[in-house]
Amino acid sequence: MPWTEITRVEYQRKGLRYTSDLTDAEWALISRKMPARQRRGRPREVDLREVVQAIFYILSTGCQWRALPSEFPPYSTVQGYFYAWRDSGRWHRIVGALVRQARRKLGRKPGPTAAVIDSQTAPTTQAGGPRGFDPGKRLHGRKRHIVTDTNGLLLAVHVHPANVQDVHGAVPLLEHLREHFPRLQHVFADRVYRGKQLLDALSHCGQWTIDIVQRPPGVKGFQLLPRRWVVERTFAWFGRCRRLAKDFEGSAATEVAWLLVAHLRLLIRRLARPQHAF
Repeated sequence: MPWTEITRVEYQRKGLRYTSDLTDAEWALISRKMPARQRRGRPREVDLREVVQAIFYILSTGCQWRALPSEFPPYSTVQGYFYAWRDSGRWHRIVGALVRQARRKLGRKPGPTAAVIDSQTAPTTQAGGPRGFDPGKRLHGRKRHIVTDTNGLLLAVHVHPANVQDVHGAVPLLEHLREHFPRLQHVFADRVYRGKQLLDALSHCGQWTIDIVQRPPGVKGFQLLPRRWVVERTFAWFGRCRRLAKDFEGSAATEVAWLLVAHLRLLIRRLARPQHAF
């Protein structure tokens, strides 16, 4: 996106302690989706807004848990909340609710009928966990398999070893997608997903239509392809978060959680801006 005098003012985050911090309008979007105080046990002493801001700080800067600045709650507390919300599915629920809200703001129905699928191979570190070798990208790591709507909003994500082919990795992803969006039947994809293998594997989920968008013959170099550029832009949005420069996590579930947090940050910033077009 080209920076102009109008867009610079729109995206600037002056007056905040860190640029990754939340404004009051952004916190209002997710404050009610945070866990309520428990009536039993030890009373909560930590501010959940500070916990979320600490998670966004790690996401933006890519720092280690132990390198979290002292202005935030202790790193062990923040880490505990992050993993607890990962295991309870809270990140999934918050992102799902905000995606529906964003679609309404765009004048769309909450449930999409068409989507775009693609994967991105990310190298892993010495943290361990499942991994594989992607011969096409020549990388050892994992694949981030995502499905977006036609506006680039994240609908589903699945992380698996890089040696798993996209056709096989797409099966559990689309199965999960059908459970949450039963009206979704049309998927745009690249030529890796062509053939009947994927459709046969998804036959138990109902009818699917896989629309293969291929590069025009004879074209070399960069080519803006219809529909497919939307999911590539979503990967570019993830690229703004340094924590996602590599897959630093020891488990695929943690990587999925960071991808959801990255999209959550994008959603709340856009929804909090008045009269903003996605």
